[in-house]
Amino acid sequence: MTELDPPARTKEVASRISPAEIALLASVFVVAACGLVYELAAGALASYLLGDSVLQFSTVIGSYLFAMGLGSWLSRYLERQLVAHFLRIELLVGLVGGLMPAALFVAHNLLPPTAAGPFRVLLYALVLVVGVLVGLEIPLVMRILKQQFRSRYALKDLVSQVLTFDYVGALLVSIAFPLLLVPHLGLVRTGVFFGLLNAGVAVWALLLFRAELRAWRAHAAACVLVVLALAAAFAGAQRLTTWAEDRFYGEPIVYRLSSPYQRVVVTSGRHGTRLYLNGNLQFNSRDEYRYHEALVHPAMAAHGAPRRVLVLGGGDGMAVREILKYASVEQVTLVDLDPAMTRLFSTEPLLTALNAGSLTDARVRVVNADAFTWLDRHDEVFDVAVVDFPDPSNYALGKLYTTTFYELLDRHLAASGYAVIQTTSPLIARRSFWTVAATVEAAGLQATPYHAHVPSFGEWGYVLAHRRPWRLPTQLPTGLRFLTLSGMPALFDFPPDMARVPMPPNRLSDQRLVQVFEAEWGQVQ
Repeated sequence: MTELDPPARTKEVASRISPAEIALLASVFVVAACGLVYELAAGALASYLLGDSVLQFSTVIGSYLFAMGLGSWLSRYLERQLVAHFLRIELLVGLVGGLMPAALFVAHNLLPPTAAGPFRVLLYALVLVVGVLVGLEIPLVMRILKQQFRSRYALKDLVSQVLTFDYVGALLVSIAFPLLLVPHLGLVRTGVFFGLLNAGVAVWALLLFRAELRAWRAHAAACVLVVLALAAAFAGAQRLTTWAEDRFYGEPIVYRLSSPYQRVVVTSGRHGTRLYLNGNLQFNSRDEYRYHEALVHPAMAAHGAPRRVLVLGGGDGMAVREILKYASVEQVTLVDLDPAMTRLFSTEPLLTALNAGSLTDARVRVVNADAFTWLDRHDEVFDVAVVDFPDPSNYALGKLYTTTFYELLDRHLAASGYAVIQTTSPLIARRSFWTVAATVEAAGLQATPYHAHVPSFGEWGYVLAHRRPWRLPTQLPTGLRFLTLSGMPALFDFPPDMARVPMPPNRLSDQRLVQVFEAEWGQVQ
């Protein structure tokens, strides 16, 4: 008999693939997807609950990968009853990994605010446990395949088959996690859903290898209990999330939603209506007028008669409300990344009452896009630009505070135009504030910094960016509640504890501002 050529051999092998083999290879896809979800959920929770920081995400991912390596090394000590070990590990990783987001939410809300240390211990303990269990899975599947189908696989074929399914599963989940899973299920339900998938792998192992399993009834009972526990957790996940957020925010939540970009929560109670993005306060209706009047009017009133105005960020429409107080304004272009945010503040009566329906005004054009990309791809010119981004707490936001970004912004300003940038607190984050001023100057613009007191935030800072010299305005719109012509010079006076300190500019290649900001705000949390 002559040896089959490679194509013929491939065809013959494919024709002999058994249902058990297909199920085992499919399990690799499932366990890879589940393992990556637990990793992403842990990183997202660390950022969400401990501060939106690249440090949190990096240390969680690093610890998880280390634990997976440790699990792979420990797999060598599992020598007999491989299917039974695999089944138990699937049940454990499904239970612990699936319930990890829920457990962390509960712990974060039950522990006092000062107990960040114990919470971190719990977080990393769970990350290490889940990582070790996930690290055990793939080596066990490979050994089971080799044991069950000894004649079918050479080592190189076995490794390539398993790793192919592993990486494909990881790719699909990495895309689905931010775009589909978290927006539609939330972190808690996403974790539980994938825990159920792990438990499902255990169930098919129970049925597929029934003849080889000892104490089959005990294994079956364990599968039933784990599935029931996870199903109950999935059913109660929304209630748990509601309870956790109610405790965290302290006032009734009137709107809550998860978008691919952020968690949006609006509370309303005796202390006012408040907007939170990823747990960070953005405004309080009791004093937001101070923030937005100070943000908008020094630039708008100094220009004299602005016709075309650009707003970057500011999807709540509050800055647009102030801009529309100028009769000269013909068009406002609002560029905000999150359509869920602009939709919420365009349609909900409580919120449109706060922004005076500004986002549905005929003069306003809402564009949902990344501001950096939008500036790079368009060439429109504006009289005034209002930059109202969240603080630079991570690198995705930090790029919007770089010399590269301000150079792009400059291209869209008319020769006599002004831009204004919200710029964190010059009192709490003094070095961060003056880094932004230095960055504006490094981009070739003049920087005129100022500050205002907003009770919800304390002293808050802004930077005017311009080429034409800025002068104090001689007229303001009527009906302002905070800003006056006589009081405006005080905004530009910096006492010694907020006075300028020398700082290097923030460049896209290094983003020093993110590190400085994290260090300064970390001291007050």
